[in-house]
Amino acid sequence: MKVRCRTILVTGGSSGIGAAACIMLSEAGMTVYAASRSGRSPRPEDPGIIPICMDVNDPGSVSKAIESIKSQKGSLDAIVCCAGNGIGGAIEDTSPEEARYQFETNFFGTDNCIKAVLPLFRGQWHGRIITVTSVAGFIPIPYQGYYSAVKAALDMYMKALAIECRRFGIQCCSVMPGDVKTGFTSARKRTRGSENPDSPYYVHASRSISKMERDEQGGMPPERIARAIRRQLGRRHMKFTVVPRLDYSAIRVLERLLPTRILLWAVGLIYDK
Repeated sequence: MKVRCRTILVTGGSSGIGAAACIMLSEAGMTVYAASRSGRSPRPEDPGIIPICMDVNDPGSVSKAIESIKSQKGSLDAIVCCAGNGIGGAIEDTSPEEARYQFETNFFGTDNCIKAVLPLFRGQWHGRIITVTSVAGFIPIPYQGYYSAVKAALDMYMKALAIECRRFGIQCCSVMPGDVKTGFTSARKRTRGSENPDSPYYVHASRSISKMERDEQGGMPPERIARAIRRQLGRRHMKFTVVPRLDYSAIRVLERLLPTRILLWAVGLIYDK
């Protein structure tokens, strides 16, 4: 693969898709800064991976990390935003605080990171931005409504950003995985209301979330998503959206073709029996 990017920053780089991306990009000959709150390297023996402490929810922490990279390398070619979290529960059973929690890291944390690198990318007249979103951004997932909402918001954000930044040589890409087997499943929080047996959604929400968790643990390895990220960074022109795996790509096509009533009925059959 032709190396078009030399220095990459990966958020959420200590585990899951972020860790797999760090390892794969390093193996492709790139210098990778693996950013996480813990500052752990996903592969400590790899000299191509440089761990860096960074909290995406703290703009000061993000700016400090970017300045550190700039002082060490002089430039940054790409950022890959993998940091994220999930909550499960019916919309009515989700408090405003829990909803904000879902948006804080996934949307505003990503926004913090992208805004921090944009001046650098504009100044050097090149830069690549990849966000890991989800098929949940175009398929509404019941009892993960806020997760679907934040991923849909990120997709629109990235498309708008692509228009705004194209004159500066900056490229944007959303990678949209389906079920992936990572620690994300065990880290998902359930809303307090969803754990109340008196909730009218309790039985269906519990059954649905359990099915999602089983599907995730039988899903793609994170390396599959990392490979898609590496492929885009190696292209002359990145795609605006990438849906790894053919079946998920087919679902995206169906989502565009099917009447909404039929789409929601089909999703309900899967997740809200």
